[in-house]
Amino acid sequence: MNKMFLTLLFLLISSTVGAQSRPNIILIYASDLGYGDTSAYGAKQLKTPNIDRLAREGLRFTDGHSTAALSTPSRYALLTGEYAWRKKGMGVLPGSAALVIEPERETLASMLKRGGYTTGVVGMWHLGLGSEGEPDWNGELKPGPNEVGFDYSFIITATGDRVPCVYIEDRRVVGLDLSDPIRVRYNAPVGDWPTGKGRPDLLKMHPSYGHDMTIVNGISRIGYMTGGAAALWKDEEMADVFTRKAVTFVERNRERPFFLYFAAHDPHVPRAPHPRFVGKSGMGPRGDTILQLDWCVGEILAALDRLKLAGNTLVIFTSDNGPALNDGYKDDAVEKLGDHRPAGPLRGGKYSNFEAGTRVPFLVRWPRRVKAGVSNALVSHIDLFASLSAFTGQKLNANAAPDSQDVLAALLGRSKTGRTHLVEQAGAISLRVGSWKYIEPSKRPKVMPETNTELGNDTVDQLYDLSSDVGETVNLTARYPERVQKMKVLLQQIRERK
Repeated sequence: MNKMFLTLLFLLISSTVGAQSRPNIILIYASDLGYGDTSAYGAKQLKTPNIDRLAREGLRFTDGHSTAALSTPSRYALLTGEYAWRKKGMGVLPGSAALVIEPERETLASMLKRGGYTTGVVGMWHLGLGSEGEPDWNGELKPGPNEVGFDYSFIITATGDRVPCVYIEDRRVVGLDLSDPIRVRYNAPVGDWPTGKGRPDLLKMHPSYGHDMTIVNGISRIGYMTGGAAALWKDEEMADVFTRKAVTFVERNRERPFFLYFAAHDPHVPRAPHPRFVGKSGMGPRGDTILQLDWCVGEILAALDRLKLAGNTLVIFTSDNGPALNDGYKDDAVEKLGDHRPAGPLRGGKYSNFEAGTRVPFLVRWPRRVKAGVSNALVSHIDLFASLSAFTGQKLNANAAPDSQDVLAALLGRSKTGRTHLVEQAGAISLRVGSWKYIEPSKRPKVMPETNTELGNDTVDQLYDLSSDVGETVNLTARYPERVQKMKVLLQQIRERK
């Protein structure tokens, strides 16, 4: 009996030590943050000391990418390891959309959960809730994050410029008074709440295009809602609320391995920073919300330090797509830009086929194993699935993460090369092979008039050598027709691969 007791005690201790030694993982996912928006990537007007700390203590990637120049497709690819363009009709979702990830499929979160991690998501979800039809805002909102691998969720359903303007925690709207039920529509008004179009005198922030429907907190949104007055968020407090929830998740799970997906809202519109950041950047609300984002990063890093978890926590910082300036509201993003270049040396931005659409800040810090420095390896968010599977010693299920590649050696700085090729999604489809960039022909507009963004569309093939022309200024198609043809064939092969 004593021998059996000692054996069980040994197994329990071994299991506990193993759990504690497994690295925690925190993925900080900004929204609409450009390649040149932080001082870690060369910004002069904006100082981001906490993001800079990650760059100084970790690995800064110069060729790190989201998989799309749009939010929903990027997030879908991140969590599923599948290019979003493979899923028919995948675009930017309204706040009332159904969940676009099948609950039965393995995700980044469910894979890590299978590997013994407690998983949590805090922040912007933007992947839909519920099944087909209107979500039950006044009841259980499922399927959602909790059905695709997250043990804990505290989210907003879409972006801050879309209704409903409420927080959702583990399937329920936070602070909802059921005697004041929420109703949401995107195709027609609902209820009698004022709109930006009808009552501009009630606005504290005016739309530049669209965004003129239901007013919440003095800001008109995309879509119509009524009800749930007690549950409505205040935009100026959102970063604080998300950060507090993220830090609490870390505190509660400090004794066991955890994965936190912190999907920050900043600097996405509407940009309504907390009063302590207003005016601090000298660049208007967009600059102020970037400083606010940096503060969020600092609070999470401080929590890791305080809890003595920093050495055993892998922190990844990046953004869902490139920068947007005028993106729906008159907030002086263009007028107060000055000499700041949100995309750095890159061309385009959010929505664009050019590099600035998907080449984003990408930082990896793990003091225990990652040597600080700079990497030029080609890496993508879509590879986090396969790479973190290898990182946690797991094998991918047969049909999981079909487009994800294990580039763990590059992410940890053990290799100078990442993936050999990468598909980038905007209006058209682009292909990177090494430093070469091919953009397929498209009849879509060349410029998005509302945002004045170069979309990178053209009716002819485009080929750029980014090693000598990172700004994509010289189309080399005529000079290298054989290379164009090879890249077109490879792109078609990737498309046909299931």
